Amino acid sequence: MSVIITVGMADYKTARSPDLLLTAGLGSCIGICIHDPFLKVGGMAHIMLPMASGSLGGNPAKYADTAMALLMKEIASMGANKSRLRAKIAGGAQMFSFPGKPQILKIGDRNAEAVELELKKYGIPLLIADIGGSFGRTIHFDVATGDLRIRTINHGEKVV
Repeated sequence: MSVIITVGMADYKTARSPDLLLTAGLGSCIGICIHDPFLKVGGMAHIMLPMASGSLGGNPAKYADTAMALLMKEIASMGANKSRLRAKIAGGAQMFSFPGKPQILKIGDRNAEAVELELKKYGIPLLIADIGGSFGRTIHFDVATGDLRIRTINHGEKVV
């Protein structure tokens, strides 16, 4: 029987098959799902901002760069092989629109770029990127299969 493990905002968790990882409230935030299909282990991070540099400290799971480092360390400790890892991401919406908004305020876009950069840095292929738009997402990640179920309000549900 599987257990649903909830990943909060600015949080990360890992799991083994048959457990599921869940995070809700992805607006401009990004849910990063990393999977080793051979061992059927994986992890999820719910990041809020692109980079920790220049921040005043705090929670490293809040940022794309430092959350990825934490997630990679924990997945490796579970026996995952870096060469088998695959990624799927969701979120990065632009929840509010203001005319003439400077790039610095486009947090969803900046988060997506930072996550993709981190995945490249670790050499992890990005299989699915369900990002952008102006709507929130809730995601369920099945570490047994690698399936990512994405639910949205007024935009339906899909499994990728």
